[in-house]
Amino acid sequence: MAIFLTEASKVIVQGMTGAEGQKHTTRMLASGTSVVGGVNPRKAGTAVAFGSGDTAVEVPVFGTVAEAVAATGADVSVIFVPPAHTKGAVVEAIEAGVPLVVIITEGVPVADTAEFFALAQEKGVRLIGPNCPGLISPGKSNVGIIPADITGPGRVGLVSKSGTLTYQMMYELRDFGFSTAIGIGGDPIIGTTHIDALAAFEADPDTEVIVMIGEIGGDAEERAAAYIKEHVTKPVVGYVAGFTAPEGKTMGHAGAIVSGSSGTAQAKKEALEAAGVKVGKTPSETAALARELLA
Repeated sequence: MAIFLTEASKVIVQGMTGAEGQKHTTRMLASGTSVVGGVNPRKAGTAVAFGSGDTAVEVPVFGTVAEAVAATGADVSVIFVPPAHTKGAVVEAIEAGVPLVVIITEGVPVADTAEFFALAQEKGVRLIGPNCPGLISPGKSNVGIIPADITGPGRVGLVSKSGTLTYQMMYELRDFGFSTAIGIGGDPIIGTTHIDALAAFEADPDTEVIVMIGEIGGDAEERAAAYIKEHVTKPVVGYVAGFTAPEGKTMGHAGAIVSGSSGTAQAKKEALEAAGVKVGKTPSETAALARELLA
């Protein structure tokens, strides 16, 4: 099993004809993702060739998301467009009824995110990101920029605010494999939260252990801890990035800023431990805790 993304997912790429879109579409196709179309109004009716020889694939380009969905039955869109155009791209995908929209773009204005997040809530569309690496269900589908060759399918469910730490944790636990690994992004407003992923992993029969990676700033991890205490029966292992971060300074992600004792790594660690979560001091120690539960 997997959460949000399966081998049946049909993916369109908004921004497929740009440099980043082409690079990551190549990777997604190589990892078995069913990429059924791209969207670019200026190149509608054309196709982009990926790969060469017997493995070459031609992916059609559509003028709008609605046209792409009508022609292909796509149920996932991944967005590789510049920040200034991201709101328009996301709104178009939501209005076209795409149930899962993955927003890779970094630097999206928070006001824009607030606007399209509200629309997504109203229409029942799941957003992942912005400013995220996407998600992967190894051996089934890969949407975004997560390397597909780190690990295979398995029993671990991973939800992380950090792209880099997502990759590290996948590597550390590669011999156990993952049901799904999801990078939710580190912006102040994100479409899918730790709690959303925890609920999905709790309901997934093939996820045995959940790994949750958070970071300083905000109260998402504290809220996740409260949710775990009430609703999650599976073992959860956690890590909070930013134990050495100075107060009042934004670190890495736009949402990672500590104010007084609020939002500190220590406060988050204590909240998680109070909910029964084993919390590592480093990513490697966190992996070792997960390993003990899986062994």
